[in-house]
Amino acid sequence: MSIKTNVEEILEDIKKYSPYPEKVKLVAVTKYSSVEDIEKFLETGQNICGENKVQVIKDKIEYFKEKNKKIKWHFIGNLQKNKVKYIIDDVDLIHSVNKLSLAQEINKKAEQSSKIMDVLLEINVYGEESKQGYSLDELKCDIIELQNLKNLNIIGVMTMAPFTDDEKILRMVFSELRKIKDELNKEYFNNNLTELSMGMSNDYKIALQEGSTFIRVGTKIFK
Repeated sequence: MSIKTNVEEILEDIKKYSPYPEKVKLVAVTKYSSVEDIEKFLETGQNICGENKVQVIKDKIEYFKEKNKKIKWHFIGNLQKNKVKYIIDDVDLIHSVNKLSLAQEINKKAEQSSKIMDVLLEINVYGEESKQGYSLDELKCDIIELQNLKNLNIIGVMTMAPFTDDEKILRMVFSELRKIKDELNKEYFNNNLTELSMGMSNDYKIALQEGSTFIRVGTKIFK
């Protein structure tokens, strides 16, 4: 199977499973991919790539800048405060804002770069101790302070589902994230939260059915 065929298949799945396919964006998770494979991905007409390590995304950004390739880079992993400065100028979206101190650092560095940084709030819907992310109660404690950060543009929420084949659990997690987005929109954001980042190679079809607007797919593209 080629990368082109894999991407075409995913785009068909988006049309098939999403209630609003025109809103869905495919994020290629490129952490295990060579630059040659990423170039093949770009040839499909898609251009959003997601990375979860700062050094890796920095190297890839530099490589593709030299090639004049237009890529929208998303940072999708756990971000340490002291690493924010290395990516702030070059990423289009940070999916993983999971604590106030991190948000404040992103805001500070974005201000220094005269930039408004688009971010998603990471929610640990299933409450797994091994995963990062806000609980809803923790988030509500921070929400006003988060909204007051002038160089942050909070556009949605993100979750990592448990690694399971149990469709009931996956559907519950994705459906719950959608409800959280709706609740936050109603109480705090005046419907300005538009994005739901959920679903990966093994579960994106369920995530699409539950309203995902960003699916983060690696293995399924580059296998």
